[in-house]
Amino acid sequence: MERENRVKSVDRALDIIKIVSSNKEGCGVTEIANQIDINKSSVYRILVTLAQHGFIEQDESSGKYKIGYSFLEISSSLLESIDIRSEAMPFLKELESETDEVVHLVVYDQGEVVYIEKLEGNQTLRTHSKVGRRAPMHCSAVGKAILSHQTPAEVAEIIKQNGLPKHTDYTITNKGRFLQELDDIKTKGYSLDLEENEYGIICIAVPVFDYLGKVMAAISVSGPSIRMSEDRIACLKQKIIESGSKISARLGYKK
Repeated sequence: MERENRVKSVDRALDIIKIVSSNKEGCGVTEIANQIDINKSSVYRILVTLAQHGFIEQDESSGKYKIGYSFLEISSSLLESIDIRSEAMPFLKELESETDEVVHLVVYDQGEVVYIEKLEGNQTLRTHSKVGRRAPMHCSAVGKAILSHQTPAEVAEIIKQNGLPKHTDYTITNKGRFLQELDDIKTKGYSLDLEENEYGIICIAVPVFDYLGKVMAAISVSGPSIRMSEDRIACLKQKIIESGSKISARLGYKK
């Protein structure tokens, strides 16, 4: 039934678009016709139609056809319309199901992180976090995950504005040590909050990237220190890294 409902001319146009988009140098009519079961006159008519709408353009010097700028306009509109919460939710729920712990999604705003989603998990855990609440960057796993991918100038400005105030006895308050921590996080791909923000709470977090390769958010798994042992963190590490990668991919990020 699905095959019966397909429009052959649209199928052919999409096949041509895929062929042209796969070749940076462009493709000629004969080259395209040789790759699909369509005669050259039909290929030419489809190319002309696509060109009229800006989806294909012809190089004047080579005569070859390339992808047009209309695709860029459409992709930009798509990327601007992406809602990170809705795109991330399936992966956050999956992470919650696999870990039974609290899962957070945060974004960066004016030198702090803001919680925009929180899944409670099935285990009992009391934390200060809730949707809409802000948290410091220097002593939260999510904040450090985001900071680790900022430029040195941006990090310096945030430290200048907010300092490195002590929240618990485990908070890193030495600038040199903190900067080394960010370097280590960027290398490892994940960050830890070892009771640095709240006593008894340990978090592991990873950054989330947008289609431009910039950090736009972070996700974390939080649990009580009694459950979040080194072995437990080692087990969670790969799960959360994979979740972060999947969300980034949904936002258009490509390594």
